Amino acid sequence: MGVGPLIRGRLLHLSRQEHVLLLTQHHIISDGWSSGILINELGSLYSAFSQGLADPLPALTIQYPDYAAWQKNWLQGERLQGQINFWKTSLAGAPGLLELPGSGPRPALQSYAGSHVDVALSAELSTALKQLSQRHGTTLFMTLLAGWSVLLSRLSGQTDIVVGTPVANRQHGELEHLIGFFVNTLALRVRLEDNPSVSALLAQVRTVAVDAFAHQDLPFERVVEAINPVRAMSHSPLFQVMLAWNNTPSGGELSLPGLTLEELVDVDTTAQFDLTLSLSETGERIDGTLQYASELFDRATIERMVQQLHMVLGGMVGDERQCVAHLPLLAAAERSRILVEFNPEPVAPAVPCALVHRCFEAQAARRPDAIALSFGDRQLGYGELNARANQVAHHLIGLGVRPDDRVAICLERGIEMLVGVLGILKAGAAYVPLDPAYPADRLAYVLEDSEPLALLTQADCRASLPVHRLPVLVLDLAQDLAMLARYASVNPDAQASALEGHHLAYVIYTSGSTGMPKGVMVEHRNVARLMGTTEAQFGFDEHDVWTLFHSFAFDFSVWEIWGALAYGGRLVIVPALCARSPQEFYALLCRERVTVLNQTPTAFRQLIAAQSEQEHALRFIIFGGEALELHTLAPWTRRNDPQRTQLINMYGITEITVHATSRTITQADIDEGLGSVIGTALPDLRMYVLDA
Repeated sequence: MGVGPLIRGRLLHLSRQEHVLLLTQHHIISDGWSSGILINELGSLYSAFSQGLADPLPALTIQYPDYAAWQKNWLQGERLQGQINFWKTSLAGAPGLLELPGSGPRPALQSYAGSHVDVALSAELSTALKQLSQRHGTTLFMTLLAGWSVLLSRLSGQTDIVVGTPVANRQHGELEHLIGFFVNTLALRVRLEDNPSVSALLAQVRTVAVDAFAHQDLPFERVVEAINPVRAMSHSPLFQVMLAWNNTPSGGELSLPGLTLEELVDVDTTAQFDLTLSLSETGERIDGTLQYASELFDRATIERMVQQLHMVLGGMVGDERQCVAHLPLLAAAERSRILVEFNPEPVAPAVPCALVHRCFEAQAARRPDAIALSFGDRQLGYGELNARANQVAHHLIGLGVRPDDRVAICLERGIEMLVGVLGILKAGAAYVPLDPAYPADRLAYVLEDSEPLALLTQADCRASLPVHRLPVLVLDLAQDLAMLARYASVNPDAQASALEGHHLAYVIYTSGSTGMPKGVMVEHRNVARLMGTTEAQFGFDEHDVWTLFHSFAFDFSVWEIWGALAYGGRLVIVPALCARSPQEFYALLCRERVTVLNQTPTAFRQLIAAQSEQEHALRFIIFGGEALELHTLAPWTRRNDPQRTQLINMYGITEITVHATSRTITQADIDEGLGSVIGTALPDLRMYVLDA
């Protein structure tokens, strides 16, 4: 730009009868309005010169430097401050980022790569939108802004929407025939917090637009400077979505005497913003394009967004009294696809044991000498584990523990922890896990909130627990162990305690929305159905070796414990120090011949980096606990056959018992680099995405 030219023309000679004229100009000297002027003037000049006539264009009354000087002199003092104050007030407290659901995470640096899809409203809908606008005293632009804002709000879950729009900024007649960059950008803020009706929203948008157009003289860069938002290289300031209504004079069809002309349309592969909806009137219809940042959205997502825009606009003209949160988003076919095709009739799983510990007891009776637990150099068989857990259960029953009572348990990782958990369940109570690594105030809160009838712990943990008056059983204290040895080692009679599947199995505390931990109460039948409904997919059996990698206060541990013990497999309890060392943990996986590994994506990324030449025996790696970005698995599949070791992504929350969906990850998934794909509902569930 320093040496120019800022506009240039090239005539390409393809043949004697065919030429291509290329006109290139920098946006700094031209805008959309200017393009129409340029085409008209080019046609007039060619027509005149080809006939030997003089330049037919009238002299301009002003030049662009005259406008620049006028604007500088006019926009100062109180007038300038008034415009600044307007925009600072209008955009005070507005969100800095509109977070729309996309196809992947937002990159730290925009690439401006983009594409577009066509938008074409039917003549009927276009006419209805014009009539709606007339009834409410709005322009078509204002009505479309209202509908676009509703869609953005519904998709993002945000109710404070800022949309950018370009304005020609040629209010003075002298500027109409001048080529130059006059366009300005306005940030229009639409508030949907109170769920207004369509009529109320149109009134709001009309006011917003009229006020903004009255203050359009302040250049957008001065608005940004005045508001001084938090800046980031990942997105544009103030807004990331545009609505461009093209009502500027067109140059029409270029006509040159003696020539047949055809416009060559260049494919635009850039996107300045996340989304730019560009619309205009063409005859009786409204049409245009939706341009999108291809690093944020895929084409299918944008095509679906266009369909949803049709539905919102159709809902607006169908009932202008309707609240905007109730406007339809889904066409009938898509609604059926989501509600029916994606959600076949649930299949109730075969549940051999309504009480989860009964599955373990069956394995103990069938294979008492098989190893149930490994921890370092210690091992415990199914029969001995069952006997020790029974003694704990009889002790708790003697304390008066009954179904749905809670028993707190605070132990370090180890065999005693599993003895305690099983003993509590066998007594008919629900276990409340207290991880000794948690802060003292959290342990105190859970201990008070859960109202347990007793506490199981060990000597090292007991001193760190808050003062309480609960009966305490210390599972590594010689005196307590001697006392337990006097109890029977046979299974307690569940019928005598009236213990059934609807009674509580555990209460796990999660981070509550209020900031306080929230206790989630899960019943035996919930755990039993989880294992039953996944049995056909995984086929777990006595040959499997699992790791108890996660804290027993995290519900991923429920899946790890019962995936092993309900099927007669071996559970390797991972020492705390080993769990924190990816190298040591990978060595443990190979040494113990672990076949089923459960990991959060974060932990697995560290494990990938630590993989050595040692051969592992993994047949399943199951992800959960956080979003899995599929592209992060590429280093693993480069060294490991995904056919030999299946990669499974599962999604769920504590309230629905660990897992609700499942997706087997293929190499194609990883190569495509799709975001986080959670798969489909487990066979006994239906899943819906609710617009909350």
